[in-house]
Amino acid sequence: MQANSLQIPINKIEKSKLNNVDFNNLEFGKQFTDHMLVCNYTNEEWETPHITPYQPITLDPSARVFHYGQAVFEGMKAYKDEKNDIFLFRPEENFNRLNKSCVRLSMPEIPKAFFFEGLEKLLNLDKAWIPSGIGNTLYIRPFMIATQAGVMASPSDSYKFMIICSPAQSYYSKPISVLIAEKYSRSANGGIGFAKAAGNYAAQFYPTTLANQKGFQQIIWTDSATHEYMEEAGTMNVFFRINDTLITAPTSDRILDGITRKSLIKLAEKLNIPIEIRAVKVNEIIKAAKNKELKEVFGSGTAAIVSPIQKISHQGISYDIPILEESYASKFKEVLLNIQYNQVTDEFGWRYAVKKV
Repeated sequence: MQANSLQIPINKIEKSKLNNVDFNNLEFGKQFTDHMLVCNYTNEEWETPHITPYQPITLDPSARVFHYGQAVFEGMKAYKDEKNDIFLFRPEENFNRLNKSCVRLSMPEIPKAFFFEGLEKLLNLDKAWIPSGIGNTLYIRPFMIATQAGVMASPSDSYKFMIICSPAQSYYSKPISVLIAEKYSRSANGGIGFAKAAGNYAAQFYPTTLANQKGFQQIIWTDSATHEYMEEAGTMNVFFRINDTLITAPTSDRILDGITRKSLIKLAEKLNIPIEIRAVKVNEIIKAAKNKELKEVFGSGTAAIVSPIQKISHQGISYDIPILEESYASKFKEVLLNIQYNQVTDEFGWRYAVKKV
């Protein structure tokens, strides 16, 4: 990025909410920082972004987002190192994926300068909200919604792009149990599975609730046509380790191109861990579990980085996965955390230093 060039108006809050927040007892996504970025799209162009105190927004009841689901979002994190400097992790990937989602839902792309300069100004303004310490972060939620009034079934002609932020505690993920999908699907060929569309997540809630009632925390989604191939695990990409080889499904128009996923693939190559990116059959994984060759299963995503899976279930039969002390999952997580918190040299160029403005 070049030096900041946009004149982004800032309306500061009169009194910060910071002193009312218990940073030792944060519930994810419930507390939000003092300010937010807002940018409106009208007359086929984006207006200048502005920063305002965090507050409710007003929309017409007939706004297209409510009726036709034009809504996309991203999930990012800001990290603070020991010198109190702020870093992001591969933010350009989030920016590119957001615009890819916009194109698929017939929404306007956000200009790069608006995204980066607006975000950096917001992070500098609410810097005190970023918790210090390895694992503690500021969760960043950029999103866009359709705002045109009227219930005609067509793309909106006006939109609102916003960035809101929420402090998050260190996330020590416990191993989870997952159910392999046999009936419901997350996405289909030609659909919007690759996009960070709000509707993708709404469609997961009901089958995931059914899985929760059976004692499972998440679902490993399978292909919609045959349910023979593994795809994603809940809201995460999923990796399988058979003996010493790591396997993950390729991305497609059904599978989200996870930024953590891409990073783990690069790390595996760097660490000389054999990795295969290919179609993964359910029967292959079940056979490996029966033969004790399935050494690890884990999900990857922004929230937990790497989330170990201790049990998988298919057709009413559950299979325990060993939790290894020297696991690939734990190694990956350690390396990524060290990069994100500026603890080591970033040979990949993934760490993005937020400019002080």
